[in-house]
Amino acid sequence: MKKTFNSILTISLLLFLIGCGAYNFTGGDVGTATSFQVNYFQNYASQSPGSTFEPGLDRDFTLALQDLILNQTSLDLRNSDADLIYEGEIVEFRISPMTATAEQRAAQNRLTMGVNVRFFNRTKEDVDFERRFSFFYDYDANTQFSSVRDEALEAIFERITQDIFNASLADW
Repeated sequence: MKKTFNSILTISLLLFLIGCGAYNFTGGDVGTATSFQVNYFQNYASQSPGSTFEPGLDRDFTLALQDLILNQTSLDLRNSDADLIYEGEIVEFRISPMTATAEQRAAQNRLTMGVNVRFFNRTKEDVDFERRFSFFYDYDANTQFSSVRDEALEAIFERITQDIFNASLADW
């Protein structure tokens, strides 16, 4: 009886592991791709009315996208000749008042960032796209932007890079 139970348990465990082999926790489907490259995202936000130029934003965003793809896939990062290519530009970086107090002063500000992304998949060209991604971060108007900058950018980068990843590699 014990030998039969152990056999059934072993077979069940093997079937479970084989069945789970096609899935991963991130939902990323890299297909036959083995490498990716993220070209430097230029910061053209100051060309959009109402937007401002934030120094270092281009570098920080490019690195955030590279890190996310490295952490959620088994793809190798390359500088050129990769299977998957991400490129684009930062097109919006603006702070605007969102809510007002009874004294007609801003009570809350919103930082909005927009990124135009072009994605090329050399192994499966019918999934290429060019699309705009954006997200925002709200903070108290009495707070200086410099004191919430790092937290705001982390939240915005996390959302935009995950949206880019989902649009390019998630096969849901």
